[in-house]
Amino acid sequence: MRISRWSIVVLSLALSFAVRSQSFAQSTPRVKNIVLVHGAFADGSSWAKVIPILEAKGYHVTAVQNPLTSLSDDVNAALRVIALEDGPVILVGHSWGGTVITQAGNDPKVKGLVYVAANMPDDGKSANDASGPYGLTLGQKSIQLDDKHYGRVSPEGVIKHFAQGLTMAERRTVLAVQGQTYGPMLDEKITQAAWKTKPTWHVVATEDQMLFPAMEEAQAKKSGGQAFKIPACHVAMLQQPQKVAEVIIAAANNMKPQ
Repeated sequence: MRISRWSIVVLSLALSFAVRSQSFAQSTPRVKNIVLVHGAFADGSSWAKVIPILEAKGYHVTAVQNPLTSLSDDVNAALRVIALEDGPVILVGHSWGGTVITQAGNDPKVKGLVYVAANMPDDGKSANDASGPYGLTLGQKSIQLDDKHYGRVSPEGVIKHFAQGLTMAERRTVLAVQGQTYGPMLDEKITQAAWKTKPTWHVVATEDQMLFPAMEEAQAKKSGGQAFKIPACHVAMLQQPQKVAEVIIAAANNMKPQ
């Protein structure tokens, strides 16, 4: 059977288009929307180094600004952001933000959860319930409450135990922007743990002095998620932004980072 020159050209173009389409599909994130939830004693600037890395890879990134006044207030802040996204979401939580995403992650748009040096409570449990069995860290001992039960990490605590892996200038910035946190919210219980029905990825900060790394690792095992040990202090996303971003990208593509 003879094949005309025109048929060969058409076939060649079709194959070329198929290869380009496959390449584009492989380079396009499976989930493009990333929502970042900061922890207690902090604000959205916690993610300042991670955001440009993710955006350079084509992700749409939004950082929630938690009011840090109650669990429900913070969960609702996350849900309002999720509602504005135009499709599936990877929800990322740091520290107390892990408790927030454990509840907010039940939203049907959320396709995966990333815990960055974070609490991961069970059904009917609180952040303090999750960390309680491990005792108090040096960082937790440096938390100071005022007469209205709002807490801050002391300057010494931030410098030595919260952000000790950063440059001194960066540590002082973390100290300057830390949000006042309503202490009793750490005892508020979640109702339904999203990690029981959603896939999880976990950054274990091996130099963490605010939450015990052993707890972070045990949570990953409990959820059946993937744990990635990163040599970093509690604010791992500021000390090791590239490595944290790689875990988030792995979650967005539902795969293990290389």
